[in-house]
Amino acid sequence: MQNSKPAATRLAAFVSSAVVPDTARATARDAVLDTVGVMLAGSTEPASQIVRRVARTDGGAGASVIFGTNDTVGPTYAALANGTAAHALDFDDMCWVTLAHPSAPLVAAGLAVAEVADASGRTLLDAYVVGFEVEAVLGAVMNPTHYEHGWHCTSTIGTIGAAATAARILGLDVETTARALAIAASEASGLKENFGTMVKPLQGGLAARNGVLAALLAKESFTASERAIDGPQGFLVAMQSAGMNLSAGLDRLGHTWEIVDGGITVKLYPSCAATHPTIDALLDLRREQDFSPEAVEAIDVDVDPMTPTVLLYDRPTTGLEGKFSLHYCAAAALAIGRVDIEAFEAKAMREPAVKRLMSCVTMHADDRLGREAPPLTQARITVRLGDGREFKQFADGARGYPAKPSTRAEFDGKFIGCARRVVSAETAAAALAYLRQFDNPIPVRGLAQTLTTRLPQPA
Repeated sequence: MQNSKPAATRLAAFVSSAVVPDTARATARDAVLDTVGVMLAGSTEPASQIVRRVARTDGGAGASVIFGTNDTVGPTYAALANGTAAHALDFDDMCWVTLAHPSAPLVAAGLAVAEVADASGRTLLDAYVVGFEVEAVLGAVMNPTHYEHGWHCTSTIGTIGAAATAARILGLDVETTARALAIAASEASGLKENFGTMVKPLQGGLAARNGVLAALLAKESFTASERAIDGPQGFLVAMQSAGMNLSAGLDRLGHTWEIVDGGITVKLYPSCAATHPTIDALLDLRREQDFSPEAVEAIDVDVDPMTPTVLLYDRPTTGLEGKFSLHYCAAAALAIGRVDIEAFEAKAMREPAVKRLMSCVTMHADDRLGREAPPLTQARITVRLGDGREFKQFADGARGYPAKPSTRAEFDGKFIGCARRVVSAETAAAALAYLRQFDNPIPVRGLAQTLTTRLPQPA
């Protein structure tokens, strides 16, 4: 017999009482570690600095830290600032079921609430997992149609996931958690049209903030429709979901774990995930075939039909646009030989070799790609040289995907490299060691203390 309880109630029952397996918690620990690293690096970006100024002046005093700074504000503003910073470089992780960056909103919301609640790292990890699983249930039903219609899943689906994470940390009961999810359903928004601008990372911050706000309002007995998610005028309908029946996913909650079975993609390049298969393939070709950038005459890239709707810029003029440009990322991979944070700074973008190679790149949509794989994950690349030689490569995913996981050296190296943009090598190593122990009952607050006490004090 089909369960007739509202989706929000069934999700809330899982959020409030799920027993998280060790395997899921271990994946969550790595996700939190990776996200704190990119959050620190992203805290220096202009978008993050603007949000932080607003948070300081408008948010007032509070107990939640804005990472990479000595500032403390209320939890909603901390979630906003940290979520924006985590997404600012587009270096944060991906989930292919949700077509979202799960961790920026989940971790930002979780840290902000955990500091106020004086929660442990283990509590935060369990809350991360339930938020992730809630997002997976929604993403599996809503996509790809939801994403294809222009919605930014990191923000839309991420808002509900962040509310689940915050509710779990606050220890809300089923009824209160259901109201938090229903409130979050009305807060959810985010547009792909804003990719390549400061609004893109802001949408990750807004998801975190809105999730925290939803949980705090619900805790104070704020009311909401129990059918806000699956009602006839609810979240699924309004957000142009591919399907309307969540039953199968809801039935699996607590029995299977998407975070374990599907995993999380850790980014090794700070650009839109749709560029990664091409970047990977071109870096491999450059190394294996040993040709010079000057010898390249043409770069043809076939992608699935969704990719051109995401990679919007043929001739980017800013680093933010470059992150959503297959033309720029391909040119940087061949001309510079690396696609790192510095590759999206003005100096790299002005390189004559990069600018020349951008004009050599052609992107084609091929509906044969993406049929047997998630969208944005496949590419067919052909590089033609002036001497007539031609090299072909098919990319099915990229390094950092669950099927091609990063090495521990790559993973830890990414964290240290990101953290070093803000803190000393000693502090970065201390933060890394602290985060590795997050699955133990150590206080979340200790992470902020590890970082902020070692930051330069404001004059």
